[in-house]
Amino acid sequence: MESSPAEDILDWALHQFRGSIALACSFGGPSGMVLLDMVLQRAPNTPVFYLDTGFLFPQTYALVQRVAERYGVLPQAVRPAISPELQAQTEGDRLWERDPDRCCEIRKVVPQREFLGDFAAWITGIRRDQASTRRRTQAVAWDSNFGLAKIAPLSSWSERQVWNYIVDHDVPTNSLHGLGYPSIGCTFCTRPVGDGEDARAGRWSGSLKTECGLHRPSDDMLSPQTVPQQNGARSPHDTGILKQPR
Repeated sequence: MESSPAEDILDWALHQFRGSIALACSFGGPSGMVLLDMVLQRAPNTPVFYLDTGFLFPQTYALVQRVAERYGVLPQAVRPAISPELQAQTEGDRLWERDPDRCCEIRKVVPQREFLGDFAAWITGIRRDQASTRRRTQAVAWDSNFGLAKIAPLSSWSERQVWNYIVDHDVPTNSLHGLGYPSIGCTFCTRPVGDGEDARAGRWSGSLKTECGLHRPSDDMLSPQTVPQQNGARSPHDTGILKQPR
């Protein structure tokens, strides 16, 4: 599938995992919006979810509402088990500053793992050109982090291709992009980027952190023969979903 067009990868995945595949859309990046448009054209009943950490920008929530009105779908908010207030009580105030990995684990990774436990595959908008940690992203892979297949149809796309699609298809995007925010996450961990800065320089600025934990490069390269069984999910080796990576 690596050399296949994004549309063909989506068609295959939506058929292969029919009734058991979900689209992750952060409503904070253009790639996710491209996939949302592609997916809903093909399979409008596909579940669309986003991680509502409790710290999202108002513009992000506004985009969720715009999508609901335009496409006639209700994106599902996946929320942590504890509120921001309870997190402050149990973990200490401003955890995102002291231990951002722990904050992301509580507010993103654990909720997504619980949500995806009911699915056999998920679709994500990550691309190889977004960060050095994503350069080995495969279009179709086994995600041992969550225990299911991971589909990244835009893995080989460039930023220009993404925005060309958005313009050509009049796809709604987050208004913060026009204010210098190419990559948008939580309010406390996102800032606009300056001229010449990397597109993800505004995420967890001032720390060594570059990923929230949803995407682990080494996991995406695992051979199906070594996939651990999690959440009752089936191994691609058992189902013929994936072939041994070269």
